[in-house]
Amino acid sequence: MNAARSAARKTRALRPVWGARLAFLLIVATAAVTVWLTNIWMTDRFTADTRARAEVRSTLYAGNIISELQRTSVVPLLLSRDPAIISSLATGDFAATSQRLISYQDEIEAASLILLDSGGRTVAATDRSQLGTIHRNHHYFIEAIRSNGTVFVANELETGAFSFTYSRRIEFEKEGLGVIVVEADLNQFEDRWSAISNAVLISNSEGRVMLSTEGRWVGRTLEEALDDTSPPSALARALNAAGEWSSLNPDAYFRGQAIMQTDIRIPFQGWNLTTFTSYASVRDQVNGILALEIMAFAIILALAFYFLSRRAQSKSLFFQRESADLRQLNDALQREIAERKRVEKTLEVAEQTLAQSSKLAALGEMSAAVSHELNQPLAAMKTYLAGAKLLLQRRRPSEALSSFQRIDDLIERMGAITRQLKSYARKGDEAFEPIDMRVSVSSALAMMEPQLKQIKVTITNQSPSEPVMVEADPLRLEQVIVNLLRNALDAVGGVTDPRVDLILSAGEVATLTVRDNGVGIDDLDALFEPFYTTKRPGDGVGLGLAISSGIVNDLGGRLRARNSSTHGAVFEVELPILSRQTEAAE
Repeated sequence: MNAARSAARKTRALRPVWGARLAFLLIVATAAVTVWLTNIWMTDRFTADTRARAEVRSTLYAGNIISELQRTSVVPLLLSRDPAIISSLATGDFAATSQRLISYQDEIEAASLILLDSGGRTVAATDRSQLGTIHRNHHYFIEAIRSNGTVFVANELETGAFSFTYSRRIEFEKEGLGVIVVEADLNQFEDRWSAISNAVLISNSEGRVMLSTEGRWVGRTLEEALDDTSPPSALARALNAAGEWSSLNPDAYFRGQAIMQTDIRIPFQGWNLTTFTSYASVRDQVNGILALEIMAFAIILALAFYFLSRRAQSKSLFFQRESADLRQLNDALQREIAERKRVEKTLEVAEQTLAQSSKLAALGEMSAAVSHELNQPLAAMKTYLAGAKLLLQRRRPSEALSSFQRIDDLIERMGAITRQLKSYARKGDEAFEPIDMRVSVSSALAMMEPQLKQIKVTITNQSPSEPVMVEADPLRLEQVIVNLLRNALDAVGGVTDPRVDLILSAGEVATLTVRDNGVGIDDLDALFEPFYTTKRPGDGVGLGLAISSGIVNDLGGRLRARNSSTHGAVFEVELPILSRQTEAAE
């Protein structure tokens, strides 16, 4: 009998030990399976995210190339109609022509400008060392002489690099006098890309590399460039795969690292843009998550052992703490009841004070809004009056009348703004009409023209070729665009290379993006609150964005703000797009 009781006690004592061991094995098995599945799933996910970001970045790179080419393509046409250049070719007097081209180069930011006579000899150039050189056998001279328009040529230089030129024949009374050659500065993008991506290159329709962050690749094909970068040995790849727990199946190897390759077709003469992105960021992100998971399971194991060893004591401490917490909670409730009674007594006085403060705040906000919205037209009127005075002094009354007409339009606009602010509380839609947002953007830029002439900033306006129709009040929509553009100009005031981009797109909604390369926004949550401003005292009252947000909400859209991933701020105006069926029904 005693032996049976002793065996029973031993059995009861061993049960917790075996239970703890089974729990330990279960947690370890669960941790191993979870870490393995998480590694596979997160690797695939982060790889897809990295590839998607690479595709978006490649699309932006291609857009920058197309934008630079389009901007440079119009320069030969303008210079071919320059009376001074035509006169110098006709008379053979090129004493001041080179200096004139140098002044043009500073304005258009081209790599170089060359003026050739009818025999292909350089008679003027921004690089004076080119004077007298013969270009009659170059493609850009031959094709420009034969063509009636602007021609583009990618020239391979003796150094192996490429130059990208637009050329156009200069005529006077249908007689060819010479050729103007403008070289596009595409090499500027190589330095920008090298600071962002692992490797970027642009190849022509023949597959030869024309631009690349790796200088030794220029002039070669993509296969030759990759062969020049030796991949790691089989042993090194095996060690890397073991260290990364999985095979990433890289597209290529660059500097001994596995990379993914992204190709984007540039819609220009069969060009192709290729970017290479390292998998290092993918593995770093996955390893970070796996480390957190392993740490979590380690903590779970530690807590399990702790609770198993202290279970009995924990129950006693739990009841004691629960009793103490209940007493503290009861005391806290008593104090809160007393505080609520005191607050209720002062609530009536606070409500009366708040009502009076609201009236004063509304009055101050309305007066500040009127002042803020009239500042821009008044500044423009001052500029036009100064121009008209100068024109009258120079006895050019017809041109002065144009300035007075613009002043009259601004006066009408100021009257409309005051009427709008007066009726702002009604928020009606009786003034809504179908309008093309491209026209609103152009009107806003024309409104800001005097201010833009006084500062050095690069303004880009990207709009689709088709109309982007919305239903809105034209004046209020133009007011929103002017406010956003003015804020962007203030944001880039201290930037070395200021830039403001206006991008209009049409999809499910019409979206206008205003982006700058300033310092960005510190407090996005308070950005659209009235009287919030980051400007110095006297430069602004903080009502522009608050008014703009209210206008966009009235139009059925929304105004959003965020910081760019590189530098500066991005504002997006989204409005319901007006479909053709809706427009026809109206």
